[in-house]
Amino acid sequence: MKFFDEAKIEVIAGDGGNGVASFRREKFIPRGGPDGGDGGRGGSIWAVADRNLNTLIDYRYTRIFRAQKGENGRGSDCYGKAGDDMELRVPVGTVFTDIDTGEVLADLDKDGKRALIAQGGLGGLGNLHFKSSTNRAPRQCTPGGEGVRRDLRLELKVLADVGLLGMPNAGKSTFIRSVSAAKPKVADYPFTTLHPNLGVVRVDHNRSFVIADIPGLIEGAAEGAGLGHQFLRHLQRTRLLLHLVDIAPFDPDTDPIKEAKAIIRELRKYDEALYEKPRWLVINKIDLVPEEERKTRVAALVKGYGKGVRHFVISAVNGDGCRELTFAIMEHIEKQREEQRSHENEDSEE
Repeated sequence: MKFFDEAKIEVIAGDGGNGVASFRREKFIPRGGPDGGDGGRGGSIWAVADRNLNTLIDYRYTRIFRAQKGENGRGSDCYGKAGDDMELRVPVGTVFTDIDTGEVLADLDKDGKRALIAQGGLGGLGNLHFKSSTNRAPRQCTPGGEGVRRDLRLELKVLADVGLLGMPNAGKSTFIRSVSAAKPKVADYPFTTLHPNLGVVRVDHNRSFVIADIPGLIEGAAEGAGLGHQFLRHLQRTRLLLHLVDIAPFDPDTDPIKEAKAIIRELRKYDEALYEKPRWLVINKIDLVPEEERKTRVAALVKGYGKGVRHFVISAVNGDGCRELTFAIMEHIEKQREEQRSHENEDSEE
C-alpha cells in the first residue's frame, strides 16, 4: 500500500441559524409580546488523533468537509437546534496547517488528542432579546454568524525515537531489518525505499524504541531533489539521528566523507533544529572491507566527519556491532525520557 503522508482539504464549519422576530398571538391575549427564539449555533469541525489509522489516504479522495448548519429560531420562544459537530479522524502525528496564513492549528502527537480547527457560527438573536420598558414590541432580530472556512494542509510526521539518515543504498533498510521485525525492501539499486518504514527494536523486557527509515537523501534534497525531501519532516520528532555511511562503495570514485557531509548540509538547509539534534555516525558494510584496511578507513571517516562525534562500526547484513549499537541507543533514549519527565513535573508544580 502506498504511504500517504500529505493532503490538502477544505473545511467549512456550519453557519448559525437566524434569529426570528415573532409575537405571541393567542385568544384573550391580544398583546402577548415578542416570543422570537434564537437560531442554533453551527456545527464545528474537530481533528482527532486515532492510533488505529496510519495514512491520510481518506483525505486524498474527499477534499471538502462541511459541518451542519444551525436551525433558524421559531416563535413561541423556540430556539433552533444546534448543528452537529464533525470529527476528522487522522493518524497520530498529524499536523494541521492553515495554507493561507501558515498558522499551525493542531499538532496531534498523542492518541485521542482533539483540536478545534473550524469554529461554527453563532446563532442569531430572536426579538425576545430586544424587548425593554421602552420597546415592548421589538421587530429586531439578527442573522446567524458564518462558520469558519479554511484551506488546510495535513502532514503526517511519523512518531519515532530514532531516525535513519544516509545516501541511497547506505544500508538503512538492511539495518532496520536486522534489529527489528520490520521487513522493508532491500535490493542492490538506489531508492528501494519509497516511503517511511517503522520498526520496533526490543532490547529487553519492557525496553524498546521505534526506529524510522526514510528514503535515501541526495545532494539538493532540501530543494526537492530525489525522494528524501518529501519525508524529512518525519525526522523532526525523533530523539536521535543515526547517520549510516557506506564504508565500502562499489564505485572507487565515491568519497564516503564527501557524501556524509552533503547529507549534513541538506539537514541544515531544511531545518536548523533538525541539524542540531543528537546525531551518531554509523559506519556500515565493514564486512566488505579487507581486514587490514578497516582501522585506517574508519579512522579517516571519523576524522573527516567531525571531531567529537560518537561512532559505531557495524555490518547490518550479518548483525556485527548491531547489538552494541541498539543498547547504546536504548540508554540514550531512556536518559532523554527521564529528563523530559523531570521537566514536565517541574512545569506541573509551577
